[in-house]
Amino acid sequence: MQYLCRDCTKLLNINQIPSRCGECGSPRILAHEELEELNIAHFDCDSFFASVEKRDNKELIDKPVIIGGGKRGVVATCCYIARQSGIHSAMPIMKAKKLCPNAVIIPPNMAKYKYVSKQIFALMQPLTPLFEPLSIDEGFLDFSGTRKLHKACAAQILAKIALKIEEQIGVSISVGLSHNKFLAKLASDLDKPRGFSIIGKKEAKQFLAPLPISQIYGVGKKFAAKLKKDGFINIGQLQKYPKSELIKNYGELGATLADLARAKDRRRVKSERKVKSVSTEITFSTDIADFSTLSTILLELAERVSFRLKQKRLIGDIITLKLKSANFELRTRAKHISFPTHFAHIIYEIGEQLLAKEVDGTNFRLIGIGVSSLLSGIGEIPSDLLEPKIYKKAKIERAMDILHEKFGKKALIRGKLYQIEDKLDI
Repeated sequence: MQYLCRDCTKLLNINQIPSRCGECGSPRILAHEELEELNIAHFDCDSFFASVEKRDNKELIDKPVIIGGGKRGVVATCCYIARQSGIHSAMPIMKAKKLCPNAVIIPPNMAKYKYVSKQIFALMQPLTPLFEPLSIDEGFLDFSGTRKLHKACAAQILAKIALKIEEQIGVSISVGLSHNKFLAKLASDLDKPRGFSIIGKKEAKQFLAPLPISQIYGVGKKFAAKLKKDGFINIGQLQKYPKSELIKNYGELGATLADLARAKDRRRVKSERKVKSVSTEITFSTDIADFSTLSTILLELAERVSFRLKQKRLIGDIITLKLKSANFELRTRAKHISFPTHFAHIIYEIGEQLLAKEVDGTNFRLIGIGVSSLLSGIGEIPSDLLEPKIYKKAKIERAMDILHEKFGKKALIRGKLYQIEDKLDI
């Protein structure tokens, strides 16, 4: 059996796993018979936003901290102390306050979090050419073929980088190590915070068997409910079910279920991730039911999405409207358009059409708009637009873009947006 000390990062072979490291005396011992063979890792920063705030304000260290905003906002994240009160991400702030009245609530500071994220990623990237960020605070790494470079196995490299991030940046990470992405991500969540867990090839199926279906990548609440209705409660039941039958019942998703349940994941760690969609949304300070007001806000959001698409030189042909009612009912409506676009007026017009079908007196607390099915675009007006009206609007928008680039966004504002400029913080 091999063991790794997570504090001095020594790797030793012994017959019996010690309670403490023989080199430095640390109790943080990681032991596994496949420890030197596994190369796929997932790291996740521990309660990232809250950890950054505690790092920057030592008075918060022993206090329950919630990152979120406004009376009607939701919890973006919270520290582990706050979680002991039952608070979790996406919970309404008002409910979180009732569960933990003494919690310190801090508005998100995304600029600061992004800066810290860049610092962490800058330490991760030199470790392997196969580094795949997933979000602002997590990512995958593939250490295949890096042993000669580092003169260390993946587990040692990860133990060292975890210590380095704590020392240099002041936040902690949890690590999962396995032979594929699905298992590595599962492992990273087993022992938070400051965790390091391993799921080897030999025990993978046995490890998965008692876990609930919802632990499988891609299985959300609705699909989990459907599987439960069909008699599948845990992953072990899927392992015993023929793959051909799962495909017959659930199509392509059935094949994925069969593979993941059997600890097979063909996805590779990719160093470049394509943007799948660009979207934005806003939660109102008071509910809104009026179509005109919602439509005006939608225009501002469409301009934001358009601006980001143009910056990334992307175009897309699926427009999605998102609405959330006062009682938290979520509605998403999408439309496929005949040609990809990044123009605000097209995004807005399609979004407004979708909105008109949903405004029925319901009070809404949130509205959002997004574009997906993205392609790389050259950023110019398509020359083969057939409708003169579309071509004319596209030329006007391009002229507005040029003015915004030179003089700022407020140099030219659509007349409709003056209605909400002073009423809503958008």
